[in-house]
Amino acid sequence: MTVLKTSLRNFLAHKGRMALSAMAVLLSVAFVCGTLVFTDTMNTTFDKLFQATASDVTVSAKGSSDTGETTSRTGRPPVVPASVVGRVRGAEGVKSAEGTVFSTSVTVIDADKDKLSPSSGAPTIVGSWNGNDARTMEITSGAAPKGPDQVMVDADTADKHHLGLGDDIGLITAVGTHHARVSGIAAFKVTNPGAAIFYLDTKTAQQTLVGRTGVFTNVNVTAATGVTDELLKRNVTAELGHGYKVQTAKEVAEANQKDVQSVLNVMKYAMLGFAGIAFLVGIFLIVNTFSMLVAQRTREIGLMRALGSSRKQINRSVLIEALLLGVLGSALGVGAGVGIAVGLMKLMGQMGIHLSTGDLTVAWTTPVLGLLLGVVVTVLAAYLPARRAGKVSPMAALRDAGAPADARAGAVRAVIGLVLTAGGGWSLYAAAGAGKATTGSGWLGLGVVLTLLGFVVIGPLLAGGLVRVLGAVILRVFGPVGRMAERNALRNPRRTGATGAALMIGLALVACLSVVGSSMVASATDQLDKTVGADFIIMEDNGKEIVPQAVQAIKKAPGLERVTEYKVLDASLTTPDGRTTEKKTINAADPTYAQDVRTETVAGSLADAYRPDSMSVFEGFADEHGIKLGSKVAVHFQDGRTARLTVRAITSDEAVIDKGAMYASLATVARYVPADRMPLDDLVLATAKDGRESTAYTALKAALHDDFPQYTVRDQTDYKQELKDQIGQLLNMIYGLLALAIIVAILGVVNTLALSVVERTREIGLMRAIGLSRRQLRRMIRLESVVIAVFGALLGLGLGMGWGATAQKLLALEGLKVLEIPWPTITWVFVGSAFVGLFAALVPAFRAGRMNVLNAIATD
Repeated sequence: MTVLKTSLRNFLAHKGRMALSAMAVLLSVAFVCGTLVFTDTMNTTFDKLFQATASDVTVSAKGSSDTGETTSRTGRPPVVPASVVGRVRGAEGVKSAEGTVFSTSVTVIDADKDKLSPSSGAPTIVGSWNGNDARTMEITSGAAPKGPDQVMVDADTADKHHLGLGDDIGLITAVGTHHARVSGIAAFKVTNPGAAIFYLDTKTAQQTLVGRTGVFTNVNVTAATGVTDELLKRNVTAELGHGYKVQTAKEVAEANQKDVQSVLNVMKYAMLGFAGIAFLVGIFLIVNTFSMLVAQRTREIGLMRALGSSRKQINRSVLIEALLLGVLGSALGVGAGVGIAVGLMKLMGQMGIHLSTGDLTVAWTTPVLGLLLGVVVTVLAAYLPARRAGKVSPMAALRDAGAPADARAGAVRAVIGLVLTAGGGWSLYAAAGAGKATTGSGWLGLGVVLTLLGFVVIGPLLAGGLVRVLGAVILRVFGPVGRMAERNALRNPRRTGATGAALMIGLALVACLSVVGSSMVASATDQLDKTVGADFIIMEDNGKEIVPQAVQAIKKAPGLERVTEYKVLDASLTTPDGRTTEKKTINAADPTYAQDVRTETVAGSLADAYRPDSMSVFEGFADEHGIKLGSKVAVHFQDGRTARLTVRAITSDEAVIDKGAMYASLATVARYVPADRMPLDDLVLATAKDGRESTAYTALKAALHDDFPQYTVRDQTDYKQELKDQIGQLLNMIYGLLALAIIVAILGVVNTLALSVVERTREIGLMRAIGLSRRQLRRMIRLESVVIAVFGALLGLGLGMGWGATAQKLLALEGLKVLEIPWPTITWVFVGSAFVGLFAALVPAFRAGRMNVLNAIATD
C-alpha cells in the first residue's frame, strides 16, 4: 500500500511532465481504436445493405459471379431465358418469382454530357424496377418508370448531381445509347454506401442492357411461409437442374461481404501498421520520460533506499507510475478513437461513400484491445528505467542528483549496435544482389529491421560524433550560446540518441517511399519512351471496356495513320508437355500492336505472332513447359472453341508493359470465339500521321466528348503525368498516415527539452545570475532542439535512402531499372526537420526564460 501511495504521489507531482507521454499513448491508441471502429462500421453498413437487398433465393446464369456482378467483358450480362421464371414458380415452396435485369457496365450521363458515376469507385447500377427493390427503396418524388422514355434515380445521386423530375439522362451500354427523362426519385431505406442506381421498366432494361427481350439476368424467388431458404434452394435446383447458379440470401450476402472485406482488410491492416509505427515512436518518448524522471529523482530514490525501501519496491513504484500513465492515456485514446472513426465517416461522405452514424459499431473487443495495447506498451517501455531505478544505492542520497553513466553498459551497447548495423547492412547488400525479387524481399525486410534496431542502439555513439559536426556547421556562428547548446546536446548522448531516433523512424520511411515512388515513375517513363510507339492511348479510367460505337468514332477521327484494338480473353492452355494450365489470358490485338508496343523477344519476331493461327508466349512460360518456336499449343477459349496455335515468338521476361502477356491476332481469335461472345476492347491505341499529332489529338477528343465522355484520350505526356499523379496521391496518403508517428516524435522532442530544463534548473539560474539574458537562454534551448531534430533527420534520411535504393534494385528485377533520388523532397524534409526543432522548443524555451533566478539557484 505504501508503494502505491508513493507512486500516486510521484505521478501527481510530475503530472505536467507525464502529459506529453500520455498524449503519445492517447494518439496511438486512438488511431488503433478509430481504425477498428471505422472498419467495423463499414462492415455493419454493407451487411445491412446486402441482407436487405437480397431475395430469399436468387437464380442467375451459370457464368455469373458469386457477388451478383453479372457483367462480362462483352459489356452484356450473362442471361437466363424468361421461361426459367415459370419453371421456378412451379417449384415446391415458392411464393413468388420475378425476373430482373441489371448491369454495372453502363456509363450514365446528364444533359451536359457529365458523368453521373460515383467518384469514390462505387458501382453504377442500371436495372429493372422490381418488387425486391420496392421492398428496400421508397419513392420520394414522382413515380416508377413505365415506358422507354422514363428512368428513376436514387436520391443520393439526384442530390449530388442536382437532378430533378424531367431531366434528361443518357445510358451508354454495349448495345448503344439510350435517353430517358427522370420520372421518379427513390431513397434507400438502409444506408447506401455510395452506389449510383438507375431504374428502367423491365422491357426497356432488357433492350438497353442486353439488346433483346425475353431474357433476365436474375430471378428473385420468395419463399412461402414456413419454407427455409436452404429448402427453397434445393427445391428450385431440383426443378431447374444444375445448369444455373442458385444462391440463398445468406450466400449472396456472404459473397458480397467477402468481396468488400478484401478491400476493407487492406485498409484496416495498413492503418494499423501506421498505428504500430506511432507506438514504436511513442516507446522512445516514454523511455526518455521515465529515464529522465529517474535520473532527477536519484537522490530521492537513494534516500528511500537508505530508509529501508527494497529494490523491488523502487522498481514496482516506477512501474505503477507507468501503469497509471498507460491506463489514463489508453482510456482517453479509446474515446478519441470513436471521434476519429466519426471523422473518417464524414470524410468518406465527402468522397461519396455515405456512412450513417446510426450504424456506428463499437465492438467490446475494441476498447479492450486499445486499453491492453496502451498499458502493455507503456509498462514495457518503462521497464528499463524502472530496473535502473531499482539499482540506485543508498549512497546516492549523499551525492548530487543524477546517476553516473555506466561506461561498461555504454560499451556493450555500442558493440551490439555495431553488430546489428553491420548485419543489417549485409542483409541489404544481399537483397540488392538477389537474383529473384521474392528472395530479395526477404533480405530487404531483414535488413530494414536490423539497420533500424542498429541505429537505435548505436544512437548515443552516433550522437557524440554527428552533434559535434552539426555544432561546427550550425551552432558555432551563434558564439557562446551555440557552444552551450552543443554541450547540452552532448551532455547525455543516450537521451539525445533516443530523442533523435524517434524522429528518425518516421523520416526514414518517408525517405524510403520517396525514393521508391520517384524511381517507379522514372522507370515507367523510361519504359514508355523506349516501348510505346503509339501517339495516343484511349481507355476508360475505371477499367470498363470500350463499346464498339466508340471504337468506330475513333477510327473516323481525321489525321490518324492507324488504330489498334486490344482485347483480353480468358482461356486455358494445353502445352506440348501434356499439361493443361489453369485460366490464362490471351491478349488479342491488331497486327499493328507490334509497332505500337515494342516488346523485346528472345526468339522470333512479335510481328509473326499475329499471323493466322499463331501466338507468342513469354520466356518463363516457355522454359517451364519446354516450348520453342514452332511448338503447337492448344488454346481452349472460355467463350469459344479450342484452337491449335503455333508459337512464332517468345517475349522477354524483362518487359514491363504487358509483362507475361501472350499475344495473338484478333483475326485468329475471331475464328474460334463467336462474335456475340467476343470481348470488348480493353483499350485502343492510335497513331497520328506525321506532323498531324496536334490535329489528331484534338479530333480524337472531339470525337468522343459528346457521345462517349467516359473514355479518356491521352498522349504520352498525359499518360506519364497521370502515372506521376497516381503515385503522388498514394505517397501523399502514406505521408499523411506517417504524420501521426512524426507528431509523436515531436512530442518526444518537446518532452525531452521540458524535462531537460527542469533537470538544469539550478544551472540555468546560475547562468542567468552571471549575465545570460532571457533571449540568449531561449536561443540556447531552441538551438539545442534544432540540433537534436536535424540529427534525427540525418539518420532517418540516410537510412531511408539506403532502404529505397535497395528496394529499387528489387524493382529492377521486374523491369523498373531507373534509380531516382527525389532531392527536392529530401531537402524539404531536412529543412522541415529544423523547423520542427524550433517549434518543439517554443514552450520549453518560454518556460525557461520565465524562471525566477533566485528560486532557480536555490533549487536542490
